[in-house]
Amino acid sequence: MGRNEATMATRRQVALAVLGAVGFFLGVQLGALALVEPFQAAGYQAVENPEDPANTLFYIGVLLVATAGMLVLFRVNRTLLLRAGIVLTSGMISAYVFSTFLPPLAGLGIPFHGGAALGALAIIVGLFAYPEWWVLDAAGLIMGMGAAALFGISLSVLPVLLLLVALAIYDAISVYGTEHMLTLASGVMELRVPVIVIIPTSASYSFLAMADRMAAEVGGEEGGQAKETPEAASTAPDEESDGDPFERDAFFIGLGDAVIPTILVASATAFLETPALLGVEIASLGAIVGTLAGLLALLWMVMKGRAHAGLPLLNGGAILGYLGGALLGGVSVLQAMGIETLL
Repeated sequence: MGRNEATMATRRQVALAVLGAVGFFLGVQLGALALVEPFQAAGYQAVENPEDPANTLFYIGVLLVATAGMLVLFRVNRTLLLRAGIVLTSGMISAYVFSTFLPPLAGLGIPFHGGAALGALAIIVGLFAYPEWWVLDAAGLIMGMGAAALFGISLSVLPVLLLLVALAIYDAISVYGTEHMLTLASGVMELRVPVIVIIPTSASYSFLAMADRMAAEVGGEEGGQAKETPEAASTAPDEESDGDPFERDAFFIGLGDAVIPTILVASATAFLETPALLGVEIASLGAIVGTLAGLLALLWMVMKGRAHAGLPLLNGGAILGYLGGALLGGVSVLQAMGIETLL
């Protein structure tokens, strides 16, 4: 009976972790939606023509170059430089977010948006000084909603759909084929930066302690662990695949898994007009529901104890949900896909 009770308690903890993952995704999605209008008003759109499908090729190229650069820096052991770059980027994106609701502090004679600068500085200092899981998650939440909103107002629906399909294919190849994302994952864990979402299943869990333990491991154990760690486009447990999938200290989800499908959520609000339901345009709401359905399916697969590519399920769910929502909102499939004017 004691063992059964312990098993039930463990499963309850895992269930709470799943709810935590859903809550994080929902926070990124709703946060991005709240930022769409302020970002548009502030002129944060990154490209001149958001309708141009060529923008998709540009961003995919940037992703490939960034991935290759990170792998090279890991190989030549320049991780401090990489960590500094990611942390500073986190601060920069956070500054965009903070600029929408923190006071500018102009009365103090500061020549720039003082509230945004102080908020970004707090993120940077926290990440450098104490990168515990809740610090990483808080920074990742702010960074995720900001990045999704920036991409969402910069790319109309057609380029976003092309981007999501291309990244889903790339994710599957990089996880199941070349496995270079899994190699990247092991290094990212050691960087202690907000590119992963950490959902503990235990109140005593410490990411810092786990990261220190991983850094101290050498040889076969470290190599085996690398295949079980998450990266920016997949989800994995932190235990060996042949163990009990419910006996783990935390779930790890790539921040990109939350951000990339949310780009469609934001873009649908920015570039497609549909009736609102529960305060959210129905096409965007469909993308939200579809993403969360994909997340639940992904977490169920992860329970089996191995790494999985997240974007095929997440992006697929977002696209199907978006199209379903658009149809319910009286928009044709061709118009929802942004190709009606091209035919």
